[in-house]
Amino acid sequence: MILKKATVLIVDDDPDVLTAVKLLLKTETQEIITEKNPENLNWLLQRNQVDLVLLDMNFNSAINTGNEGIYWLRKIKEWKPNVCVIMITAYGDIDLAVRSLKEGANDFVVKPWHNEKLIETIKDLLDKKEGTSKASKPSGKSSAGTSILGESEVMEDIFHKVNKIAPTDANILILGENGTGKDLMAKAIHERSLRADKPFIKVDVGALTDSLFESELFGHKKGAYTDAREDRMGRFEEAEGGTLFLDEIGNISLQQQAKLLTILQNRQVTRLGTNKAIDINIRLICATNVPLSELANENKFRKDLIYRINTVEINMPPLRRRNEDIVILARHFAKLYASKYLKPSVDFDSAALTKLKSYNFPGNVRELQYTIERAVIMADDHVLRPDDLIFSILETPGETLTEDDSNIPLSAMEKNAILRVIEKHSGNITRAAKELGLTRTALYRRLSKYDI
Repeated sequence: MILKKATVLIVDDDPDVLTAVKLLLKTETQEIITEKNPENLNWLLQRNQVDLVLLDMNFNSAINTGNEGIYWLRKIKEWKPNVCVIMITAYGDIDLAVRSLKEGANDFVVKPWHNEKLIETIKDLLDKKEGTSKASKPSGKSSAGTSILGESEVMEDIFHKVNKIAPTDANILILGENGTGKDLMAKAIHERSLRADKPFIKVDVGALTDSLFESELFGHKKGAYTDAREDRMGRFEEAEGGTLFLDEIGNISLQQQAKLLTILQNRQVTRLGTNKAIDINIRLICATNVPLSELANENKFRKDLIYRINTVEINMPPLRRRNEDIVILARHFAKLYASKYLKPSVDFDSAALTKLKSYNFPGNVRELQYTIERAVIMADDHVLRPDDLIFSILETPGETLTEDDSNIPLSAMEKNAILRVIEKHSGNITRAAKELGLTRTALYRRLSKYDI
């Protein structure tokens, strides 16, 4: 981890030490947190994404056994096993400091320390931590096993942001094109939050009609409407204590927006068919492929709702903006699908990698995933070559077809027209259906019919 992006917590009952370290590291790190009382350690670690702790060996505390530092070191490792800890000790306590290494401390410094040496020690520890944790960066897995991976600068910035916001209850809006992994990022945030052991509930609200919207999200009582044959808990209640992920939030109607805003303001839901309000305790994450500038058009989306759902926003970059991650992702998918389809380990020759890196991937990570899955299935060798990599016609439709071309069946013309319109609207089904003069349901039927 780059020191500039790190959060360092200093725990020492000497205010002069706290001031000295804060001044030293102020320009070197992202954030410095100082604390005199180690009793507050758990509270601080739970509410901040701390990367490294500088911990004094002795405090004027009730414990006062001469090895308070060991006690609090054990507590830190119990609460946050992955946090780096550097012990601060006086020369006479070096034996105790060495013992702390056996207890899990990463290093120790002796008072008075050399400033350059302290900074170098912190940098070295964070670099080692980064090297051993690359594989465990924020990731979510879909049923196909897709993971959020990347070493590009833009993804490093996102991982750092997630480390900061995941432990909080801040509402998050995830923006990005189709196929960039917005749903996986939502899952990753949940898994790194303090609600990780509670439910993660996903709802594609963009596909809900006005009549289904309230029943799906808020629930209903038996008899509330014709098909309500039994009481049903809504998704807000299902997510109690955990995270509710509303996908395609940019496609809901103004009427639906008004109802959602009321729930978020009152933190209560009322099932259809009853007047009884139910308190809710959820963390809300929303996602959309609609740009924020377009979302801010009040004729389409309420600004007061944007403020409610967008305490923090995360912009998932298209794959073309993180080209250096293509090889990492391709090898990940090759390993995944070789295992799934019981094939020997698969790799790429240099020409295949060049082909991948030179392609624009309009379908983003999802398109790369399906490209590699298809290649692994069809390959006759354990080395994939350029001819094995066939990019999706969904993302690269051919030239416009016309009814005058008697060699082209009408079904192919319709399929091609649908593909062009969907691409034009960046995968937004609602807008594509509107341009095609179809309902969303009718368009979904055609997508299924043509296996799109």
